Amino acid sequence: MQILIINGPNLNRLGKRKLEVYGSLSMAQILLDIQRIWPDVHFVYKQSNHEGDLIDWIQAFEGDSIVLNAGGYSHTSVALRDAVEECEKPVVEVHISDITKREPFRQISLLTDVCARTIIGHGTDGYKEAVEYLTTLTH
Repeated sequence: MQILIINGPNLNRLGKRKLEVYGSLSMAQILLDIQRIWPDVHFVYKQSNHEGDLIDWIQAFEGDSIVLNAGGYSHTSVALRDAVEECEKPVVEVHISDITKREPFRQISLLTDVCARTIIGHGTDGYKEAVEYLTTLTH
């Protein structure tokens, strides 16, 4: 099984930016923990601050499923939504913070209705929950 984990803009700053909102773990630490829990799953990790990169990766991925934390693009990108909607693999949307309790412009995600599942406000554990969900789909 192969799972693509995509992080969008500013998520390269995990563990350094707004610790009270996004926590103190770096993505490298999160990925190590995920790989330890699911050693038989091949994970591909990508992060970009550029919208087109995220779309290209979704369109080109030939593995089994995708975990997507699109960051701010969740709230603004119709193009990213279209790529997820067209994707034939299950995509789980992850939001580290509880977007329903944040600024009004962050409370709506354009991705939710085209994703297999959305995980909101569970901190960085949301990545593990997404992988758990996706691994149960194939077993």
